[in-house]
Amino acid sequence: MEVSHRVVILRQKRVKNQEEKLAKVSYLLEGNPFENMGRWNEAFSNRNDIYLEIGCGKGKFIISHAKEEQDKNFIAIEGQQGVLLRALEKLEEERKENDLKNLIFIDKYIEDIRDMFKENEIAGIYLNFSDPWPKSRHAKRRLTHSRFLEGYESILKRGGFIEFKTDNPILWDFSVDELEGSPFKIIEKTEDLHKSVFSSRNFTTEYEDKYRLLYKKIYYLKAVKE
Repeated sequence: MEVSHRVVILRQKRVKNQEEKLAKVSYLLEGNPFENMGRWNEAFSNRNDIYLEIGCGKGKFIISHAKEEQDKNFIAIEGQQGVLLRALEKLEEERKENDLKNLIFIDKYIEDIRDMFKENEIAGIYLNFSDPWPKSRHAKRRLTHSRFLEGYESILKRGGFIEFKTDNPILWDFSVDELEGSPFKIIEKTEDLHKSVFSSRNFTTEYEDKYRLLYKKIYYLKAVKE
């Protein structure tokens, strides 16, 4: 299969000695993720369900999940090298106390998620504070656009879910519309997560923690594949 990769250029403050620091923690990365398509459970050496975070940032959210739910497997995808470095450093520090063999990091941008995962291979997908791509002409780049939802539906098991969080009202309205017009069914939805009934079981990101201190609203929904 010919694999398509998305090349994205983003403005980001460069970390001093970034390449050197990344090299030291590169052992924590999955070296050939596309070759694992259809056999990700072999990479984890178990048959536990696999959950995927697309755009994991500095890693707090997915590492917290892996620590608390060690009967599940987690994959974190992040293409921005600077923030990925912070996530890998966090994982390395965490492994001094917790093995966390149930968590794999991937340093890629993915154009089509079906290039990396087979049908029905994933139990859940997390989309946390994805790039809103605010200009309407860039709508197809939003991770909740119908062209991405088609891929998610393919790789998710029946009953599998998408959990989505954003602080951007434009992306929120767009995402709700896209999901309502898709085969997914929205089963949880709130425009103020931390004042909702869903907050008690919410794992936060670094970005989200900062916004909570500013009393900013976080939009949240969960949609399932029927």
